[in-house]
Amino acid sequence: MDDDPSTPPPDLDDAFAASDDTPPAAIEAFISRWQHANGTERANYQLFLTELCTLLDLPQPEPAREDHQDNAYCFERRVIFQHGDGSRSQGFIDLYRRTCYVLECKQTGLGLDTTGWDKAMLRAHGQAVQYARGLPAAEGRPPFVVVVDVGRSIELYSEFSRSGGAYIPYPDPRSHRIRLEDLRRPAIRARLRAVWLDPLSLDPSRRAARVTRDIAARLARLACSLEAAGHPPQLAAAFLIRCLFTLFAEDIGLLPKAAFTDLLRSVRDTPAQFVPLTEHLWRDMNTGTPFSVILRERCLRFNGGLFAQAPALPLARDQLDLLIDAGRADWRHVEPAIFGTLLERALDPQERHQLGAHYTPRSYVERLVLPTVIAPLRDEWTAVHSAAFSLHEQGKPDEAVKLVAAFQVRLANVRVLDPACGSGNFLYVTLEHLKRLEGEVLDTLES
Repeated sequence: MDDDPSTPPPDLDDAFAASDDTPPAAIEAFISRWQHANGTERANYQLFLTELCTLLDLPQPEPAREDHQDNAYCFERRVIFQHGDGSRSQGFIDLYRRTCYVLECKQTGLGLDTTGWDKAMLRAHGQAVQYARGLPAAEGRPPFVVVVDVGRSIELYSEFSRSGGAYIPYPDPRSHRIRLEDLRRPAIRARLRAVWLDPLSLDPSRRAARVTRDIAARLARLACSLEAAGHPPQLAAAFLIRCLFTLFAEDIGLLPKAAFTDLLRSVRDTPAQFVPLTEHLWRDMNTGTPFSVILRERCLRFNGGLFAQAPALPLARDQLDLLIDAGRADWRHVEPAIFGTLLERALDPQERHQLGAHYTPRSYVERLVLPTVIAPLRDEWTAVHSAAFSLHEQGKPDEAVKLVAAFQVRLANVRVLDPACGSGNFLYVTLEHLKRLEGEVLDTLES
């Protein structure tokens, strides 16, 4: 990876896929061999996973040892459960790789995406999570739970904080299920390799923290130079927020790709053009227009008033270079807390030179958010989800829908107190997790 932090890192799937030399014939042979397998789970799962490791050029599971503590990568890893009454019981993980995943297999024989299949996979997910939480504390909880319907599908669930929070669909509820035929896609094979070999590299917050810290440092230099030029800190902060949002918009598809960054590059040698061209663009963004002269295509309307009064500040070439460097980052991976940091700076002029100092990494925030806010709600959702499936199987679809819809209303009315009252990252991270959960609820309603 390029050591220049202004250079956006490639997507991990792409990075792994670039080194993928799996022969297409081997992939087709694997799919053909397993797509009609209809034996029992116990008869097939170890062979299926062993051949999957061979296909993906992954290390094979090791022979199990008598002392289960030594079994870092093996089939049938024993887990001892300690119960509240002092009794003990044991279970066996189908496939375990320490610090990587707990894998639970089923061979359902049920139609994919049917109610019965969903329920069976949900039970398998719950069982895998129990195993993950039952592992010795010294080993820690793995970042992934994997649920396999032998010969048909692989489901990925992640919990990157490894703090006991909920394992949620990875990368999202619409694409966490990998069908057998999806193995034809290099990016999917790359994702599975990463789960086996370097699961924490899939944590999006790691990239976000790196990019956000770098952006904050560059903006600090730009902010200081604007104040040195005599611009009031509040005006400079408001200007920078608009610049940041415009860079964000071009990377998430609300503006044409690199539209603002290209504008910055085009005026680098003629800085006097920056103010009129940028103000023209921001006026178009404020009102929306069928044709923007700056973009040379339609411009969406950005409501909320951010661009209603949007003066641009004159920039020298070195200041433009700082913004151009910021534009090279992938703003999809920038934590929105950076906007709050700028706002905090504008409201507290005495601290204005500490731009970025109050940015709290997501991992720190999640240590509080997940167990206190998200885990209890996910426990509720698991109970509602199971009850809704039961009602549906009993021929009571209207009652099932009513139950799920009521939970969605409950979720929408959750109020969260920000204990820090700083840049807003606590609230942002909490909201993102709530929206992920709501996405699962809405998907269930739709199905």
